[in-house]
Amino acid sequence: MTMIKKITWKSFLPGCYKAQTTPLEPKKRDTKHSSFHRLSLSDLSNPGSPLSISANDLSNSLVGSNLHIFTLTELKTITQNFSSSNFIGEGGFGPVHKGFIDDKMRPGLKAQPVAVKLLDLDGFQGHREWLAEVIFLGQLRHPHLVKLIGYCCEDENRLLVYEYMPRGSLENHLFRKYGAALPWAARMKIALGAAKGLTFLHETEKPVIYRDFKTSNILLDADHTAKLSDFGLAKDGPEGDETHVSTRVMGTHGYAAPEYVMTGHLTSMSDVYSFGVVLLELLTGRRSMDKNRPNREQNLVEWARHQLNDSRKLGRIMDPRLEGQYSTKAAQKAAALAYQCLSHHPKSRPTMSTVVKTLEPLQNFDDIPIGPFVYMVPVEPEKTEPKKEKEQNPQRQRQGHRHRIRSPRSRTVYTETNLRNNLRSSLNPQKEKENQEKEGKI
Repeated sequence: MTMIKKITWKSFLPGCYKAQTTPLEPKKRDTKHSSFHRLSLSDLSNPGSPLSISANDLSNSLVGSNLHIFTLTELKTITQNFSSSNFIGEGGFGPVHKGFIDDKMRPGLKAQPVAVKLLDLDGFQGHREWLAEVIFLGQLRHPHLVKLIGYCCEDENRLLVYEYMPRGSLENHLFRKYGAALPWAARMKIALGAAKGLTFLHETEKPVIYRDFKTSNILLDADHTAKLSDFGLAKDGPEGDETHVSTRVMGTHGYAAPEYVMTGHLTSMSDVYSFGVVLLELLTGRRSMDKNRPNREQNLVEWARHQLNDSRKLGRIMDPRLEGQYSTKAAQKAAALAYQCLSHHPKSRPTMSTVVKTLEPLQNFDDIPIGPFVYMVPVEPEKTEPKKEKEQNPQRQRQGHRHRIRSPRSRTVYTETNLRNNLRSSLNPQKEKENQEKEGKI
C-alpha cells in the first residue's frame, strides 16, 4: 500500500512554527530569464499531483516576488503592540492596524505606511484563506491589485503586511451617512480600475476567479485608484477544455451569480455578475442588500435591473446624493453595461476586457451640469435718495437711516463705544454740544 505523506504547514512555509531570531532576507530573482512557474492553491491541496511542491518550491516562489518575512516582534513594534490608536478596521479575516516601515527596520524596505492584518483564529476565515492570500498576492503584481509586502508566520500567528490605502474601502465612501457624496468622476474611475484588476486575474497565464468581488474589498488610494484586496476566497479558474470549476458555494449574499449559487459551478462570468452588482451600487448609491428598505426594494438587482435599459426610468434610480451632477450619456452607457453584466445567462455577459473597453470612454464625457439648479428669489432694489439731496440734508439722511431696515448688503459695524456715544447725544443733545465746544470740535 502506498503511503501518502501528510503535508503540514511546516513543509510549506519556513519558520512558521518557530520564532525567527534572524530575519530572512528575500533574494531578488530575474524572472525574465528563469523558468518561473506560478504556484496555485491546488498545488498545495493535492499531494499526489505532479506539481506537488516542497518547501523550497514555495520559498523560491515567494523570493521571486520579493516578499519579506517579518517577525512577530517587528510587527508589534511598528503597530505599537497593535494599539487601538492604530486600529483601521476589521473584516472576515481579522483586525487591521496601521504601521510604518523603512530601511532602518530591514535593509531594502521602502519607507512607507503599511496595513498589518492579523488572522483571527475564531473568525470567518482560517489558515487556508491566509495561505491563498500569500500565494495569489505574493505572485501576482498589477496596479489594480493591493500590494502584499510580506507576511509573518510564527507558531499560530498569521499576519499579512500590505501597502496602506489611505481612503479605505469603496463601501465606506459610497454608503457613508455624513459628508459629501462620492463624485461621479471618482465613481467611474473606480469602476474602471476595479474592472482592470479583474481583467488581469481572468487573463493571466493561470486564470484566477476572484469569487468575492464587492465594495468592501475594493480599496482606494489618495487619488481614488481602485485596488482589489482580500484574496482568501480566490480560486484557480478552469484550464484547458474545462468550462467551470465545481466548488463549495462561498461569497457574499447579494453579489454571487445565481448559477453559482444554484449549481456550485464557478466561472469567470461569476465575477462579471458581481461586477455588475457593484456598478449598480455606484449608479444608485444603494447597497446590494438592504433590509431597512421596503420589501420590494431590499434586493437591489431585482428592484433596479429592469429599469437600467430604459433611459426614461434611469433618473428614478440614480443616486439622489449626486444632485444631478453626472453625465447623462455616461450614466446611460454604464447602466446598459450593468444590465448586460447582470444577465441570468452567463454566456450573455460580456468579458471583463469588454467591460474595460466600454468604461474607458466614459471617463471623458463632459456633459455634467456646472452646478445644481437653485432658484433665486428676486430682491427689489433698494431705493436711494438723489446724491444732491444727500449733500444738502446730511442730518435728515442720518435720522432716516435709523428708521429703515438695514439692507443685507450693508457692512456697517457699530462698536460698543460708538453705540454709547450715539445714545448719550440723543438723550442730551445740548449738553453734548457744549462738551464738543469745550473740546474744540465745533
